[in-house]
Amino acid sequence: MKKMMYAMMFVVIFITMNSCSADSAEATEENSTTTQTLITNYTYNDSEIETMKLINDYRVSIGLNTLEKINHVSFKCQEHNAYMIANNVVDHNDFTSRSNNIMSVLSAKKVGENVAYNYKTSEAAVKAWLESPGHKENIEGDYTHFGLSVTTDSKTGKKYYTNIFVKI
Repeated sequence: MKKMMYAMMFVVIFITMNSCSADSAEATEENSTTTQTLITNYTYNDSEIETMKLINDYRVSIGLNTLEKINHVSFKCQEHNAYMIANNVVDHNDFTSRSNNIMSVLSAKKVGENVAYNYKTSEAAVKAWLESPGHKENIEGDYTHFGLSVTTDSKTGKKYYTNIFVKI
């Protein structure tokens, strides 16, 4: 019984320490009405560039198109990472707002989102996404563009990943 409890505790701790999730939305008449400003400036860090390259390399390896990065989408990813760090959560809160903004500002037809937490390397985060059916579906999805932010929490040193996929 003790061994089983320890095993269960390990599984819960492992999932909590290395979590990620996926979400997606498609444009409709009602969620395409907000107007916002297009963000054109975004400075990519090495982890973001590496993660985007790994995703595009994987897509090419299975015969899919590469995705073009969009600074506005990466900025929305960065905003979400800041929210998750400030609130000590890993979630898709306000995904509808992010996707509505992207659909409105960029005339996107479809938006998907992957988030992850506490992966030390880009390879580990992408590997985890590819091992999860929902995340893999987004990575392999019918998208044309993407944005990504990898943000390190200055208090804990843990990395937060938000990756938004867009079809324009």
